[in-house]
Amino acid sequence: MQSYEPKIQRRLSRISIRGVDYAVNEWGEPSAPLLVYLHGWGDTGSTFQFVVDELAGDWFVVAPDWRGFGGSSGGASAYWFPNYLADLDHLLTRYTPTRPARLLGHSMGGNVASLYAGVMPERVEAFINLEGFGLPDSDPGEAPARYREWIQQSHAKPALSSYRDFGDLTARISKRNPAMTLARAQFVAREWAEPGADGRIRLRVDPAHKLPSAVLYRRAEAEACWRAVRAEVLVLVGSDSEFASVLGPDSDADAGRLPFPRATIRRIDRAGHMLHFDRPDEVARHIDAFFAL
Repeated sequence: MQSYEPKIQRRLSRISIRGVDYAVNEWGEPSAPLLVYLHGWGDTGSTFQFVVDELAGDWFVVAPDWRGFGGSSGGASAYWFPNYLADLDHLLTRYTPTRPARLLGHSMGGNVASLYAGVMPERVEAFINLEGFGLPDSDPGEAPARYREWIQQSHAKPALSSYRDFGDLTARISKRNPAMTLARAQFVAREWAEPGADGRIRLRVDPAHKLPSAVLYRRAEAEACWRAVRAEVLVLVGSDSEFASVLGPDSDADAGRLPFPRATIRRIDRAGHMLHFDRPDEVARHIDAFFAL
């Protein structure tokens, strides 16, 4: 089977953001309304292609590869979450310096956007959160062990998995995302990885991303940022996602579990955590409807 064939051609721009050579994926004409998509851990902005191809509206879609992922430069000794917020702010200054933005974020990207929308509420017009639910709260008593673990592991970067060929990686992607088509899995494999010097297929991820964070996750701080969000928020959840248990079965009642002041939750049937892989048609439908409000 041939790999997925895009309907709308993607362009690649390179932008210097805070000392990082950022790869930014773009679709559509810059004169169209702007949508900014933020990918999750280990993903790339380019795999938003499936959703872009399903959009009914005329949009200018911008999807960066986060620092140390995909085509963006890495080489950091460690990656700190506040850097993503600052990178996003600089990106928005580049693409929409005077008007608030429409943001979409998946998983890690959804968590970045959730924090940013509360920290800089005047810069966000509306926000779609694709399964960016934050993490469970940490016990402060774990801090000494966490700092020790971070120091010990920082002496050498962890190793990433490698694959015999792209077919091997495609099979792994298909196994983890059984609802996506094989053609899409092949497309993702080519976007996620490249041949190494030894001929093995290696993910385009800086191994330093696998180091544990030295700082414990403080959910109360994240929720304080969420409460400061002024934008309308749509939360999309995969019915078959392993993270769906964070919420209950009743969407209206579940909205209170994520303390955004103005949030609506919608579930997408036959979708796991990778909503944009499994049901890009439904994600696109929600984007067109929500951002048209």
